[in-house]
Amino acid sequence: MDQDMKDSMFGALENVIDPELGIDIVNLGLVYDVELDEEGAATVTMTLTSMGCPMGPVIVDQVNTALGELPEVKSTNVNIVWNPPWSKDRMSRYAKMALGVR
Repeated sequence: MDQDMKDSMFGALENVIDPELGIDIVNLGLVYDVELDEEGAATVTMTLTSMGCPMGPVIVDQVNTALGELPEVKSTNVNIVWNPPWSKDRMSRYAKMALGVR
């Protein structure tokens, strides 16, 4: 997968908004990696802000929808991982400013 495709996938994922925080999952630092194989199967490796996040299923559905809008993506697998754990240090400057985090 080339860098342009990876950038397109991350761009699509910027449309997935965490319902509780109102910021997209890329700027929150929840997405660790994206991959796309030759058959068009996308794999998203990401985490959630907490293990008990009640919005997890909603976010996964939104990831599937967002990537499904890219013509190259035929299917999507969302791999939720807990290591490395998410922390506010993973957030972009934009997300930190929007949420008032220092």
